[in-house]
Amino acid sequence: MTPTRRKYVLFSVFTVLSLVLDQWTKVMARDVLRPRGPFNPKVVVQGFFDLRYAENPGVAFSMLQDLPGGRLLLTALALVALVVVIAYLRKTPAEATRVHIALGLVGGGAIGNLIDRVMYGKVTDFIVWKAKGHEWPAFNIADAALCIGVGLMVLDMFKKPRAQAATTSK
Repeated sequence: MTPTRRKYVLFSVFTVLSLVLDQWTKVMARDVLRPRGPFNPKVVVQGFFDLRYAENPGVAFSMLQDLPGGRLLLTALALVALVVVIAYLRKTPAEATRVHIALGLVGGGAIGNLIDRVMYGKVTDFIVWKAKGHEWPAFNIADAALCIGVGLMVLDMFKKPRAQAATTSK
């Protein structure tokens, strides 16, 4: 496989993997958790991790829920993000494996939440983490994929200067 082809395969695999996992878990959440209601979560690890059904018209971690015209704006933003992801992918070097994986996760996460927004007008969230009395807003696999993808890109940005500095100092 050529390095250029490998870049697109990696991107596609992580996009599809994160998208399928996201949509599958959201179907399960709607089928199993929605009937339980928002006040009857499925406790996975007491005081640390629950599964609780929530519908979010905003963005990740329930931000911008009350934004006027939010559905249309957030749908357009997701489409623009996908175009930017693909454009960035095309410009990345063939050996930038971490970036290709990161872009696949970002793409899959964006598509996963875009599907919900278009089909239901809101995103299905169901994962709730807790620590030391603090509870994070409910999120989903798409949100996690987006965060991990962005985190990998940030990591890559910090790793590049060191690698470039090492080669220029020789």
